Amino acid sequence: MLPFYGDAALLRQAVESVLAQSDPRWRLHVVDDCYPDPGAAAWVAAIADPRVTFERNERNLGVSANFARCLATATADHVVFLGCDDVMAPTYVADVSAAIETHPQAAVITPRVRVIDRDGAPARTPADRVKAVLTPRRSPDGSAVVLGGEALAGSLMHGDWLYFPAITWRRELIAAASFRTDMETVLDLALLMDLVLDGHRFVLLDTASFSYRRHGESASSVSARTTRRFDEEAQLFSEVATACLRRGWTRAARAARLHATSRIHAAVLVPAALRSRDRTAAGALIRHATRSASR
Repeated sequence: MLPFYGDAALLRQAVESVLAQSDPRWRLHVVDDCYPDPGAAAWVAAIADPRVTFERNERNLGVSANFARCLATATADHVVFLGCDDVMAPTYVADVSAAIETHPQAAVITPRVRVIDRDGAPARTPADRVKAVLTPRRSPDGSAVVLGGEALAGSLMHGDWLYFPAITWRRELIAAASFRTDMETVLDLALLMDLVLDGHRFVLLDTASFSYRRHGESASSVSARTTRRFDEEAQLFSEVATACLRRGWTRAARAARLHATSRIHAAVLVPAALRSRDRTAAGALIRHATRSASR
């Protein structure tokens, strides 16, 4: 699935990366959330490959509702929500398909990720450096790493090291939970934590077969300039801490209450908010960075 609202040129790169897969066992459905430029629809419609289909929403649904729409439309056993500006390596489908055969019960399978800028050059923002530190280490023999339970919950609460568009999900599991409509920038983490708390396993591959595009116009970057992301994170961390305590996962609950990387992220943005004389944003960022861990 490819939920689309953005640059038609970058969409083309994303779609072409799917068409270039070495393993032909894929289908691509593009869902246009009423982007004003009609060029993308025309280009996708002209693709002479029956595995590629396109639909346009009757009205703009917004980020979370369009993801929910994509999930409701999906029919395959496994689904990817490819970002409309991201790029799959030619071996992505082959790598994930092999992992599905080895780990058929896994809820989530993801390769490691390369980060690129708008022009496709390697990029590494402070956020990506933190993700790299938090990502579980590779196995000495190059095999996939299987994760779950309190250790995985605590890991993700210390900092979300996953890249949402790179994930292959087991559809039947996420269809039961679905995406939350009250969140936009952390809806993926909310769904991931639902799966972890329900006892499901994640598989992290050794291969880096996905390129995540990091640029100022992405949904996460725009929201990071506002306070919405941190409001959503605070709400989610509080909910997860409570759920972890119910399961006796005290270390994971502590990590959720502390949410150290989220606090640091907010603190790092304070100088920029002050330079732009946005006192409201600066105040909200400071409150999040200094929020009591007991909440």
